Amino acid sequence: MEQVQAWMEKYQAAWSSNLPEDISALFTPDARYETRPADPDPWVGRDDIVDRWLAARDEPGDWTFSWELLGTDGNTAFVQGLTTYSGDRPTYDNLWVIRFDGTGRAASFTEWFMQRSG
Repeated sequence: MEQVQAWMEKYQAAWSSNLPEDISALFTPDARYETRPADPDPWVGRDDIVDRWLAARDEPGDWTFSWELLGTDGNTAFVQGLTTYSGDRPTYDNLWVIRFDGTGRAASFTEWFMQRSG
């Protein structure tokens, strides 16, 4: 799905740049970003997403990320990723569920991440 490829490229660019306009461009005005399923404190709305992303940001060059599209269902994409941090920081397996609004922006983003052992 071209929409997913384009969004993932923009997500990784925003992850690298940490520029508010790059982050904001990924999401609808009322988007919901959950850092885990049924998150009791989700990030809601572009401003909140940008603020909380930047508060928890990773620095450019401190990580690598690879991903594959597991599948889609309508406007929902399922992405499996691998985040590897530099130095002694852990590596994480990721599963993302991204619900698009039809214009290429995410209306909902939920992630699961699990630290690899060893």
